[in-house]
Amino acid sequence: MTDPREAPFGAVLLADVLRATDIDPEYPYATDADFHLVRRYFDIRAFGVNGITGDAGDEMVIPHHERDDEVNRSDGHEELFAVMSGHAVFSVGEEVVDAPTGTLVFVRDPGLVRSARATVDGTAILAIGGRPGVPFHISRWESDIP
Repeated sequence: MTDPREAPFGAVLLADVLRATDIDPEYPYATDADFHLVRRYFDIRAFGVNGITGDAGDEMVIPHHERDDEVNRSDGHEELFAVMSGHAVFSVGEEVVDAPTGTLVFVRDPGLVRSARATVDGTAILAIGGRPGVPFHISRWESDIP
């Protein structure tokens, strides 16, 4: 197959995309689940996107905000989470969202703390994000990964 970073299109199973901890075993944002670097795999330059796969009880999305923050290495992003398989429970601010397969959870406010935990084995979440109104650039946290 052609290099996915140069091909006019591509397809891959999420499980086959490199995990952050494969590149950096001490990756500071690691969750109980596997965090797959989808943007890096395809060299997507228009938006940030990653995948998370895990089993019942796994923390899929660590509690975090996306404010423009040097300490968190975040950039003021909006985020969309798509539950592709399985089932998760999201917390967004003070709200709890039950999220079976097919659920989309959108977080417009970068200051809201969000997290997710899988409730069944085989849960997969696609996370897409970007800063509104500005050209895309790779997030600071991702730039930190070798």
